[in-house]
Amino acid sequence: MRTSISRRFPVPPSRRVFNRWRTGNRRAVPRQGSGRREQPEDARTAPRRSTERRGYSLLSVRTAAGQVFALQVVLVALLASAAVIALVLQARGASLEEARDRSLVGAQTFARAPGTLEAMKSSDPTALLQPRAEEARKGSGVDYIIAFDTEGFRWTHPDPDLIGKHVVGSYAEALGGHVHQETYDTPGVGRAVDSMVPVFDTDGSVAGLVSVGIKVKSVNAAVVDQLPMIFGAAGGALLVAMAGSALVSRRLLHQTHGLGPAEMTRMYEHHDAVLHSVREGVLIIDDDARLLLANDEARQLLELPEEAEGRPITELGLAPGTADLLGSGRTADDEVHLAGDRLLAVNMRPVDSYGKGPGSVATLRDSTELRTLAGRAEVARERLQLLYDAGVRIGSTLDMVRTTEELAEVAVPQFADYATVELLDAVQRGEEPDGASLTMHRTAMCGVRDDHPLYRVGERITFLPTMPQARGLRDGRAVLVPELRAAPDWQALDPERAQRIVDFGLRSMISVPLQARGVVLGMVGFYRSDKEPFTEDDLSFAEELAARAAVCIDNARRYTREHATAATLQRSLLPRTLPEQSALEVAYRYLPAQAGVGGDWFDVIPLPGARVALVVGDVVGHGLHAAVTMGRLRVAVHNFCALDLSPDELLRHLDELVARIDQGEPGDGEGEGMLGATCLFAIYDPSSGSCSIARAGHPGPALVHPDGTVSFPEVPVSPPLGLGAGLPVETAELQLPEGTRLALYTDGLIEDRRRDLDTGFALLGEALARSGQDPEQTCQAVLDAMLPARPGDDIALLVARTRLLDPDQVAEWEVPADPAAVSRIRAACARRLETWGLDEVAFPTELILSELVTNAIRYGTEPIRLRLLHDRSSLICEVADGSSTSPHLRRAKTTDEGGRGLFLVARFAQRWGTRYTPHGKVIWTEQSLHDAAAAPGGATGDELLDQWTDLEL
Repeated sequence: MRTSISRRFPVPPSRRVFNRWRTGNRRAVPRQGSGRREQPEDARTAPRRSTERRGYSLLSVRTAAGQVFALQVVLVALLASAAVIALVLQARGASLEEARDRSLVGAQTFARAPGTLEAMKSSDPTALLQPRAEEARKGSGVDYIIAFDTEGFRWTHPDPDLIGKHVVGSYAEALGGHVHQETYDTPGVGRAVDSMVPVFDTDGSVAGLVSVGIKVKSVNAAVVDQLPMIFGAAGGALLVAMAGSALVSRRLLHQTHGLGPAEMTRMYEHHDAVLHSVREGVLIIDDDARLLLANDEARQLLELPEEAEGRPITELGLAPGTADLLGSGRTADDEVHLAGDRLLAVNMRPVDSYGKGPGSVATLRDSTELRTLAGRAEVARERLQLLYDAGVRIGSTLDMVRTTEELAEVAVPQFADYATVELLDAVQRGEEPDGASLTMHRTAMCGVRDDHPLYRVGERITFLPTMPQARGLRDGRAVLVPELRAAPDWQALDPERAQRIVDFGLRSMISVPLQARGVVLGMVGFYRSDKEPFTEDDLSFAEELAARAAVCIDNARRYTREHATAATLQRSLLPRTLPEQSALEVAYRYLPAQAGVGGDWFDVIPLPGARVALVVGDVVGHGLHAAVTMGRLRVAVHNFCALDLSPDELLRHLDELVARIDQGEPGDGEGEGMLGATCLFAIYDPSSGSCSIARAGHPGPALVHPDGTVSFPEVPVSPPLGLGAGLPVETAELQLPEGTRLALYTDGLIEDRRRDLDTGFALLGEALARSGQDPEQTCQAVLDAMLPARPGDDIALLVARTRLLDPDQVAEWEVPADPAAVSRIRAACARRLETWGLDEVAFPTELILSELVTNAIRYGTEPIRLRLLHDRSSLICEVADGSSTSPHLRRAKTTDEGGRGLFLVARFAQRWGTRYTPHGKVIWTEQSLHDAAAAPGGATGDELLDQWTDLEL
């Protein structure tokens, strides 16, 4: 060990001692065999003489280097001889193994070759097998291939004289169906490595045997061929090893200066004396964590016992941290450890000691005077770590209350024992505060104990102008109250509570205003009870912590404001109440996403003829843009419904509108186009029970049949709105029995990160099957089954249960193209109105249908049909003809003989319009039964009839 340490860590004083000792030794000791005393030399001749001594002492066994060199030469020669023998044996073994493998492969190949079994079963196997065996033997390089029967008589042999004779050796194992390998003397060949395999007949029995062998002489010849390479490699390795030994010995000779063992012993005794005189502690430890050497300084610094050498480090009474470091053997640079009342800087380096395995050397330096600086550095490190934790933990959400709670949780208990956060009322509402108000609400509270007397969360606090908190708000700086008991201004707000706080044990406080962008948002208070009171050094840290939290709180406030604005806008754009209609019983649910306002919407729009349109749409994204886009699409759908378009025509027009808007409003970083919108549009007719559905990129509907079964009808899907590129939109026609529930929804209901789309459809089907018949119950059952805990997207659900008009509520007539038929039709309608009990609307209805039928006869084409629909709240009159011309309302002049018919229709009907069909058009009117009063303006029937021409009547 001493040799290793001195070689790796030489000490300059010992080198000087060694040089003085060596010079004196040479002057005092005569050279052996000279018979005279050596004359003194000066310093200039000493180096040259030392060089001469090193030049011839490498081969001298009197030096340590010479002894090491001789030993290495002997060991290298022995190792080289052993390696040569091992390589020869290894080569022979490898050759024999290769011979076994080759013979086995040859035997199996010949045995399984096509025709071998047939030849063995033939009448003359030798005639067939001998040529093939000789050809295979010469081609494969083996020494013989012998085939013989189960009795052991040969069919083939390289020596024809041995054919038909019995084989030599055991073949019972091969006869039993197994491979047999052995080395033995083969007649006519000599000693060989033999592999014997069976040849199986088709029934699994052994039909014959094949034996393939390679002469041992051939194997030995292969080994002999490798001997020159083996001896050459061994010789080269021997030369290289001897050259390496010579280099190592020369290096050792240079490092030991040609000293012998005795001389080196005396030198290291001097070195040991120097080791114990240094001012730093030195420890030498072996790989078992036992102390091998400790100088005097180390004993004093660590207060080691007298018999410390040889004992484990853990038994020396050291501090746990110091003992763990010294016993670990790892590298350490100036690690500070406490030993008693001293602060030690420990350095460790691993070393390899000769003959005793790895160890380590440790140096100890007393750095007690650095304790104060180290303590301050540790406090600074903890503060930096706390600021880092605050940056990671505070602001994880955009919820203001949660952000204030995170601020309080970060500060306790690392910085304070209790932390409180208050926010201004305007900030909590998401508004911009107009000034530093002294009235706040406490939003967060965290402490080491829960039974504190501080104000609780949710309480309203108004600070007095003389209180420290108020001064901090005015100045925008943190305020320190080092001793709460001696601060009367702090107790002015609530003296009784303040006394309880002091009696509870709270000692000091720091109040910091929460400011962001120069605006005060609230205040945070830090209190200490068990820790040391706050000092001036804590103010800057408290301000930095509050500043970081204030930015996050302000971001949450601005998000709250924008979210509230978007939510208000969205609520104003969605339908507040559903319109009255008798075709469907409708219920709906709309749930916004947790992430923000989205663009999902739904609508129920009454159409002429007692029909109802159902709309569900989705705009991808969240925020104001999605809400505004949703509102624009909803208005567009209402406008297109006013034109009474079919579902495919409406979606095609909506697609063109979105495409035009996208072209006129390209994304510029602030606004986005309307790409990503989907829509499903359905029209239900209660008179026939038919439902026409078309969709553009939207999930299809679900049907709950009256018997409770659920189906998802196939509705052709078109590209999302704005991406149709003029492609036609296909429509699905469904026939819905009365009581069928039609469920329309957005993708937020069925899509979720924790499940795929198919699973969502399956869950929806199960929820609909278990729901009640009432649409309200259906909506609630679906949401209970499928609503995630935190929806990532908006959810819109619309459930409608169908109704059918009673056949008695519908009356139809075929109208001939004859003006004389108008009176008959009018009389028939009057009788039907009387049957329905609608005498109060008979007169205006006769006027309306007379005008519509007359116009159809005069300007339209056949067939002409009239239909009256008696809804519970309205009377609908429809006149259909085969033409596509549409009447236009205009005000007739005084001198005009006609042109007043449509004006009367518009005056008596609540609504009227034109609906185009594949076979023509339908002119319809709708009269409200709730407002069945006399003619407008108080005009009588005779006065109104005077304005009509005879032809119109």
